[in-house]
Amino acid sequence: MNYKNIYFLGIGGIGMSAIARYFAAKGYAVAGYDRTRSRLCEELEAEGIAIHYTDDVAQIAPEFLQKESTLVVYTPAIPAEHSEFVYFRQHGFTIEKRAQVLGEITRVERGLCVAGTHGKTTTSTMLAHLLKQSHVDCNAFLGGIAKNYTSNLMLSDTSDLVVIEADEFDRSFHHLTPYMAVVTAVDADHLDIYGTHEAYLESFAHFTSLIVEGGCLIMKKGIALQPRLGNGVKLYTYSATERADFYAENVRIGNGTIVFDFVTPTETIADIELGVPVQVNIENGVAAMAVAWLNGVSADELRSGMRSFAGIRRRFETWLKTDRLTIIDDYAHHPAELEASIKSVKALYADKKVLGVFQPHLYTRTRDFYREFAAALSHLDEAMLVELYPAREEPIAGISSQTIYDEITCPKTLTTKAELINVLKTKQFDVLLTVGAGDIDAMLPQIVESLK
Repeated sequence: MNYKNIYFLGIGGIGMSAIARYFAAKGYAVAGYDRTRSRLCEELEAEGIAIHYTDDVAQIAPEFLQKESTLVVYTPAIPAEHSEFVYFRQHGFTIEKRAQVLGEITRVERGLCVAGTHGKTTTSTMLAHLLKQSHVDCNAFLGGIAKNYTSNLMLSDTSDLVVIEADEFDRSFHHLTPYMAVVTAVDADHLDIYGTHEAYLESFAHFTSLIVEGGCLIMKKGIALQPRLGNGVKLYTYSATERADFYAENVRIGNGTIVFDFVTPTETIADIELGVPVQVNIENGVAAMAVAWLNGVSADELRSGMRSFAGIRRRFETWLKTDRLTIIDDYAHHPAELEASIKSVKALYADKKVLGVFQPHLYTRTRDFYREFAAALSHLDEAMLVELYPAREEPIAGISSQTIYDEITCPKTLTTKAELINVLKTKQFDVLLTVGAGDIDAMLPQIVESLK
């Protein structure tokens, strides 16, 4: 990049702060504005990044007002009338969204970009950990906080590989130029953006066309995607259960552990143990190991990396484990994720009674998939629903948690977050699974305290 200075409008966001740290570590001058002095902003200031908290062009250091040498990066949360934003636009600065900047990074480094309706955060974080703890190393921009590193950013002085979670929301991943790409799933989602499943699939097909010559696509076997690969781009398939270029065999599940053998095109690596032993992580692990293996990570490094992977906040996170009770929290918010989550817990605790508490996320997603959500929840021994989490959306008439509840076939209860703990105290269960992408996780400290 031909800039010396990078200025961030909204530097305190989780995605923005990761990019700010990246550029600071690479020797660029970095500064920014944010509305609130958060803990994250204080950490950035301690790392030498100048931040101010009033919308005032006069507070921007002079070198960041030189348009030839300064790139401005903004978050969509910055209003169009923000006076610094207006100044940069009126004076002809180069201004880019976060997704565009990640795209620039994939053109100067070798991008390992993980896309898919679900599984992308876990797969990309596993991949980054496998590379980081091996002789290969990497940089990484992740969509969750990796528990091994308590961060969503990893940096390297020696590697030009960069792991990026490639987000299909708002077609952000079309800004990327992958060296290697993974597609984990293409089940319909974000229909508020795409309109139809066909348009969603077309968006993924376009993403695969962006892989550079000499690169490759690692795609889950059997998904409904027709990739469009350029010259010299290889295609590999992977699977948790069936033969593919990369797959798992001899899977052993029991006593809270999962062990399997990892089959590659040229060797079988025996006895891979999952650090986070849930069934869906066999599939995520095979995808992550495939990319790591293709980039030279050794069999012993794959074994130690998979075993030491501590997971991600809110992805199958165990909050309590006693002889009497286990409490697990998971971010699943799409029907396929929800079904995988429930089936994993049921397999791990086959002789136990599993009670699931689900908080639906978004009115549009509930409207589009309420029958599928109900079918997934019906695999539980007992299901509980709390009120829907709307996030960015306005209500839709006739759509609520009740819409899903009416279709569930196992024993079920409809309650509210306010009443949840009192209702839980009246139930008999061995394993409690809380699921959803809203704010249900904020209740976990109280839930654990009241039940343990």
